[in-house]
Amino acid sequence: MLTLRQMTYFVALAETRSFSQAAETVHVTQPALSQQIKEMEASLGTQLVERLPRDIRLTRAGQVVLDRAQQILAMTRDLEAEIRLSKGLTGRLTLGVIPTIAPYLLPRALTRIKAAALDLDMRVREAQTADLIALVASGQLDAAVIALPYDIEGLLAEPLFTDRFLLAGSQARIAALTEATVPRPTELSPDTLLLLDEGHCLADQALEVCGLKRNRQSVDLGASSLATLCGLVAQGFGLTLLPEIALCSEMAASPEMAVLRFPEPEPQRVVALVRRQSTEAKLWFTELAALLKDAGEELMCEAQSRA
Repeated sequence: MLTLRQMTYFVALAETRSFSQAAETVHVTQPALSQQIKEMEASLGTQLVERLPRDIRLTRAGQVVLDRAQQILAMTRDLEAEIRLSKGLTGRLTLGVIPTIAPYLLPRALTRIKAAALDLDMRVREAQTADLIALVASGQLDAAVIALPYDIEGLLAEPLFTDRFLLAGSQARIAALTEATVPRPTELSPDTLLLLDEGHCLADQALEVCGLKRNRQSVDLGASSLATLCGLVAQGFGLTLLPEIALCSEMAASPEMAVLRFPEPEPQRVVALVRRQSTEAKLWFTELAALLKDAGEELMCEAQSRA
């Protein structure tokens, strides 16, 4: 009979394509992992892995087993999460947050969460949207805070608050713009725009707002963080679209930076909490969404008083 341990080891092996790396991933010795894979093959009566000199390759049967094992492990994690969180924000909760939200929302949100749920063991992972969605879908995260619009097929989203985009640049650049008619996002010159690296949903959303395509070489897609981006534009290296949630923190860090609001309707993104559709909407999700929403709306109010 197959065990969950064997399936966990097998999935790790398929993902790392290395017995040594898989063993390190699941925190066992390489001989122990190798033995479990052999027992798995013996139980099924077929070879699952082709052992090559410097690589491993799944057989056709191995690929079938991998697909089913991933589904079973995801369902198991889903069940464990249901039990852990069945009474609200207690036990262990794993939450993902994208990098353009985490440093601004989490400090305030975690203070509220700790005050409301003293017994909660909360673990936070910061990663880009595509990675977080995959982790939520597979059951490795209970929920994630992301920015919409984004393709979240298979997940349910609870909108938390609206995060508007501001135009940020040096004080001289912004002053020059305000002397004339404030441009709409689609009127900005791509030659002056600085955006985040590829993979950040904020860069994709900013390009869409400006009516630009990612393959336009004149748009500089190179900064790894909003802090870096704001430091650059504050010193006169172009303009960028800054989410309102980051305004107070980044203005404090880069006092030479100035911002202006776009004419109505202001470009925006929606910050949302997502979970698996298969996860029943228990009290924990409602409570968590409410606490995150309160923290976000407080940040929005402070930002509106600054810009």
